[in-house]
Amino acid sequence: MQITADLVKQLRDRTGAGMMECKKALAGAAGDLEKAVDALRKSGAAKAEKRADRAAHEGRVDSYVHPGNRVGVLIEVNCETDFVARTGEFEELVRNLAMQAAAAGAEYVSREDVPAERIEREREIYRAQIEEQGKPATVIDKIVTGKLEKFFSEVCLLDQPYVRDDKKTVTEIVRESVARTGENIVVRRFARFRLGAE
Repeated sequence: MQITADLVKQLRDRTGAGMMECKKALAGAAGDLEKAVDALRKSGAAKAEKRADRAAHEGRVDSYVHPGNRVGVLIEVNCETDFVARTGEFEELVRNLAMQAAAAGAEYVSREDVPAERIEREREIYRAQIEEQGKPATVIDKIVTGKLEKFFSEVCLLDQPYVRDDKKTVTEIVRESVARTGENIVVRRFARFRLGAE
């Protein structure tokens, strides 16, 4: 199949990848747009892994206040250079992550931030619930693991389904930005405020 300029443009619009990367992905996918999107997402994840150990000391602090002024978030997201920190794309990413934290009620940035005591308490509660249901001992650990994964996807910002596209996690959205900017991007911290909450 011939790779048309229109097809390359469609792929660029969907992924934000460079023109040559899009052309190569489409050629590798025999012109199949969905397969090319998947290929670019996989390569973006691989690139993000390579950049993960690079220092990210620039970035921006931003805020988001949900309509009605009852919930607000202050967030810090870091990148490697002030050049990227000043781009519209990075600014939009930070604003969207603040909105995510406000709307989805995250408590922690990542699962590494969840205190071990809280994880252990959740694990014990899930185990007790499952044992009470009379499930066989052989499946209890698998069910507990599944329930813990669900718990992380609710309380950890990076594990949550992205509010603007729930087929992706927040981690995937950050990785896509890493692939497009060529820099390591780190969600450093956030604070969520809810009117009347302690």
